[in-house]
Amino acid sequence: MSDNEPNAASAYMACVARGVGEENTFLTVISVLVPKICRTFIAKNRDGTAYLRAFRTMRGIRIYVYYLMDKKIKAKILMMSMALVPALSYAQCPHCTANDTAAAAVVSTAETPCCTAETQCPAGSHVVVGAARTDVYLPLLHGKRVALFSNHTGMVGNRHTLDIMLEGGVNVTTIFSPEHGFRGNADAGEHVSSSVDPVTGIPIASLYDGKRRGIAPEVLAKFDVIVCDIQDVGLRYYTYYVTMIRLMEQAAANDKDFVVLDRPNPNGMYVDGPVLDMKYASGVGRLPIPVVHGMTLGELAQMANGEGWLADGARCRLTVVPCAGYTHATRYRLPVAPSPNLRTMTAVYLYPAMCYFEATPVSLGRGTDKPFMVYGHPDMKGRDYEFTPRSVPGAKNPPMLDRLCHGVDLSGISDDEAIAGGVNLAYLIDAYRDLGIGDKFFTAFFEKLIGRGDIRTMIEHGMDARAIAATWADDVRVFKDRRRPYLLYAE
Repeated sequence: MSDNEPNAASAYMACVARGVGEENTFLTVISVLVPKICRTFIAKNRDGTAYLRAFRTMRGIRIYVYYLMDKKIKAKILMMSMALVPALSYAQCPHCTANDTAAAAVVSTAETPCCTAETQCPAGSHVVVGAARTDVYLPLLHGKRVALFSNHTGMVGNRHTLDIMLEGGVNVTTIFSPEHGFRGNADAGEHVSSSVDPVTGIPIASLYDGKRRGIAPEVLAKFDVIVCDIQDVGLRYYTYYVTMIRLMEQAAANDKDFVVLDRPNPNGMYVDGPVLDMKYASGVGRLPIPVVHGMTLGELAQMANGEGWLADGARCRLTVVPCAGYTHATRYRLPVAPSPNLRTMTAVYLYPAMCYFEATPVSLGRGTDKPFMVYGHPDMKGRDYEFTPRSVPGAKNPPMLDRLCHGVDLSGISDDEAIAGGVNLAYLIDAYRDLGIGDKFFTAFFEKLIGRGDIRTMIEHGMDARAIAATWADDVRVFKDRRRPYLLYAE
């Protein structure tokens, strides 16, 4: 063993210092001891090299343990080892303590660097998503037929929740896919056909095919429980939660269980924006909540259920598997882009301020390398920044296609500034005043996005962004009090 290779004692002490829990501590020590066992195994069997390669991606822990351990504890070890990967996938970071380093060295990889892929170490915690907590939810699913609502964001490390469930012996009979499809590459609003997952052969029922609002009876007959594992971004007009609410209503109406494997909200640090006037309810606004609601999907599901917001006031049998190591003060950085045009954290943080351009003639950068980080129009004046939207995957026919636009580049804004701006209408007001086209600037879609009927008039009458924001401050305070009983994480 080399001098810098972690030993079982140092790994144990690091885990105790970090407080990762008894099971994960046990698995970490196992992960240190297993390579030693493997060296002996490889010396006797050349085929063991395949197992060593697998160990380097942490999957080998499951392979070795399954090969070596008594049958009675294999299932328990399997669930624990799957939970270990996200709980301890640290790389050494200047913000981490010395005690963190030994545990980090055990399982860190170049693909999961601290402070970039998952969460920021300065917050002092590491997030374990609900889908990683197999010891909690796999027992709930055994013996049941499961429908999984997910897409490309349903990942634990480099593995999809679907694969984790199947390896854990769960009978997944159906996959439900949202806007952008199961693979997450369809355009915004594009109808996505149902299909079959080519890897597993499990049928994918699209919930965004434009054909029906409910679940077909023949699909309903194939499952007992719906599991939701999808990464949301915490905005009222982001459609993933709308689909979740529809599925909860279907579960309530058809005597099905509903389980949410919770994930952090990257915009969960604050609450801002108008509360939706339900006369403007639509596919981009389903609940009476602010634009930035500051809740995870698990919390939002609990609130919708508890407040009677499902159709006809129904309530479904809801279970939420919460994240570990997460609070609403955690600045969580997404490991996977949640949709084709939210490619960076800057775009995610600017989304509460930029999406309203969808209801105007102004381009917000779809068809460029900076969607939701720029805005412009061919007729905007006195602007140094220029861009030309093109047809690209995820934006096949973007606004102002192939036209030179003059505008503003916000891609260099700091995360702190973007977050502090919240629902900042200053960019929208800037473009409105520059173009000078009056009531031709807004379409009817604007009210669906902003959620109230008076904001357009305020802009047209010359109010500035700060004055407009003051009009929803009281509603935000009321909402924060109303949501408090449903929060799973400290504010």
